[in-house]
Amino acid sequence: MSLQEINFDGIVGPSHNYAGLSLGNLAATKNAGATAYPRAAALQGIAKMKANMAMGLAQGFLLPLPRPNTGWLDALTVDEHTDPALKAGAWSASSMWTANAATVSPAPDTEDGKCHLTVANLVTMPHRSHEWPDTIAQLRLAFADTDHFVVHEPVPPCFGDEGAANHMRFAGSHGEPGLEVFVYGKPGGRFPARQHQEASAIVARKHGLDPQRVLFVEQAPEAIAAGAFHNDVVAVANEGVLFTHQLAFADPTATYDAIRSRCEGVQVVEVPADRVGLDDAIGSYLFNAQLLTPPSGEMTLVVPEECRDNANVWNWLQDMLAGNGPIRHVNVVDVRQSMANGGGPACLRLRVVADPATVDPRFMLDDAKSAAMEAVVAQYWPESIAPIQVGSDVLAEQVTTARGKLLETLGITELA
Repeated sequence: MSLQEINFDGIVGPSHNYAGLSLGNLAATKNAGATAYPRAAALQGIAKMKANMAMGLAQGFLLPLPRPNTGWLDALTVDEHTDPALKAGAWSASSMWTANAATVSPAPDTEDGKCHLTVANLVTMPHRSHEWPDTIAQLRLAFADTDHFVVHEPVPPCFGDEGAANHMRFAGSHGEPGLEVFVYGKPGGRFPARQHQEASAIVARKHGLDPQRVLFVEQAPEAIAAGAFHNDVVAVANEGVLFTHQLAFADPTATYDAIRSRCEGVQVVEVPADRVGLDDAIGSYLFNAQLLTPPSGEMTLVVPEECRDNANVWNWLQDMLAGNGPIRHVNVVDVRQSMANGGGPACLRLRVVADPATVDPRFMLDDAKSAAMEAVVAQYWPESIAPIQVGSDVLAEQVTTARGKLLETLGITELA
């Protein structure tokens, strides 16, 4: 079996809108009430996937969830007096950020030698808390081969779990046994700490991980207060490299030492706060980047256009490349529609180390599927959604039809 990292990107759904529902996500709240462009958003996401495939990387995808979620609205007994934010929550397209879909432990790390996925409960944000039933149905379809995958129910909702956005893995190569690092926040700050330490510990036990190859690390309260609502806004790891902001962790030195002591050869690329402040890092999503190892072996950082727009960030990246460190290339992608709603390139993908042959092939991207997706999006996705349209019957019909056409085109009608 040939294990490799597969990035599963979320297709941006046709209900993509800027309702500003995510407390602590500064981009989302800043753009609340603006007009969104679902068609452009979805096409930008597909273009990013195609660019990664062009590097020779395996690429998968996950599909938009059904919106509006009428069952959730019914459970809330929504009427004309209901808080508009609750109504808007039923239309949220936030499942496009598949870094929050689940936490993934590859087969080399687990007791039973299978790849384990635990769907995230996302309980700290009402608009995301109702995603998991539809997400787990999709995961159990894509990873239905029980000889190779185990898909778990979510952590009980008394503890918040936000999935892979707060999880890092280090190994000499993706197919080797690795060190899994779970990053949590402590409550009581300016913004809610979305990942609870207890939730991370539950996931580690569910996955049958060796306690000697697991670390639980606290995210810096300063980073959360600055708008780093997930660890992947201030740090990202790939194989033997940690790319991190100086202020990402509550105790950076102890964190680096603990990682190196349990995974030999890890290199830390730390961006100093006096070169790139937290505001610049979070505003540009420098760390919410995809850190990838293409077949060439030259590690590549995929960053959003906003990094090039920020002089401090771009100058630091040029200095990093000139320094001949482990990250050899920086690729820039346009995901401005996702960025304006608070998610960069890394938010849009879930990393799964597996043999692509064990995945349902309908969820693996190729040139024909990407072209078919682009055609459906161009024809059926709304060009724009203004805040006043959210909740309308006309938009509901358009969104439902658009998703249905995509499922039909891809032959994944079980999710209809």
